[in-house]
Amino acid sequence: MQYRKGKDGTEISILAYGCMRFTKKNGKIDIDKTEQELMEAVRLGVNYFDTAYIYGGSEAAMGEIFERNHCREQIYIADKLPHYLIRSREGLEKKFQEQLKRLRTGYIDFYLMHMLTDMATWEKLKNLGIEEWIEEKLKSGQIRHIGFSYHGNADMFCRLVDAYDWDFCMIQYNYLDEYSQAGRKGLAYASGKGLSVMIMEPLRGGKLVNLLPDSAKKLIAENPRGYTPAEWSFRWLWNQPEVTAVLSGMNSLEMLRENAEIASSVKAGTFTEEDFSLIEQVKAEINHTLKVGCTGCGYCMPCPKGVDIPGTFSAWNMFYSQGKGAARKSYMQCTIFRHDPSSASQCVGCGKCEEHCPQRIPVREALKEAVGDLENIPYRVTRGLIRLLHMW
Repeated sequence: MQYRKGKDGTEISILAYGCMRFTKKNGKIDIDKTEQELMEAVRLGVNYFDTAYIYGGSEAAMGEIFERNHCREQIYIADKLPHYLIRSREGLEKKFQEQLKRLRTGYIDFYLMHMLTDMATWEKLKNLGIEEWIEEKLKSGQIRHIGFSYHGNADMFCRLVDAYDWDFCMIQYNYLDEYSQAGRKGLAYASGKGLSVMIMEPLRGGKLVNLLPDSAKKLIAENPRGYTPAEWSFRWLWNQPEVTAVLSGMNSLEMLRENAEIASSVKAGTFTEEDFSLIEQVKAEINHTLKVGCTGCGYCMPCPKGVDIPGTFSAWNMFYSQGKGAARKSYMQCTIFRHDPSSASQCVGCGKCEEHCPQRIPVREALKEAVGDLENIPYRVTRGLIRLLHMW
């Protein structure tokens, strides 16, 4: 296993364990199987394990397994504050103590504001006393490093990076999202500010493996490197020195060992022109299945009515290439889990976006179609509840 240094010199395994999707048996986490996988990961040198308050049963399973195997000091646990469920300073402390109890530990190594969406949400947390609370926890050692996870556009991400003296962040990033969400711009900005950058969704939830077009699979199969689709995705990420660690939701020993083997030999900056060319060819084959040819360049922004145009088109393309569920989830994260919603239905047809689009996309018409696919009844109900309960 190889390691990259965090902001304070902490050595973090470049392969991190995403603990959201442990195998379940009869509706409950299969503790025996999960224990085998987690402890094999520790044996192979993985030292960063990521969970969250809302990952049903994950914290408790990790706490039980790590306590039983006496390895707490060998690993780093990353957990997340569910700020969207909190209304007071007392609520902050209550949720945090609950997490410590579930994890059977006295401290959390890497603590994130979960899905911090925009500056208004951060201001809301500041009004609850979050900055003072964080300082208290850092001083006491109950939190060792503070950060945030993010879904949204690059400009807002950069503003959030500057909003506090963070140690690290976590973004969705892969070769298909190179210029969407926080993207390459956000990665470079955060790294340039000294933050460790953790990567989630390196395979787009498995879509860059299981749902690749046959033409893309053929390109990969014929390449002399002999890499699997997953290996190309991981190697593309680890080729970038700004990437600290890549999370993988590994739920089999075979997957774990394969990823760990790659992580033991890969080096930053070793991609050749031929390697980059293959990735571009694969992306082109994927893009042939997309609904709209948006590159995520952002020239259409800002929208006078606040519509997240690149985010909408990214989710809309997912709708047709990767499935409705993943697309609608992505769209919700990018548009309604924030103080100022950025739904496509806010478009008033002014046309400003089309004046600046280098792809000459008929943005207004495309947004109308996207609304029909993405803003279904569950979306509208969720949007109403978020507004009512101030869950942004």
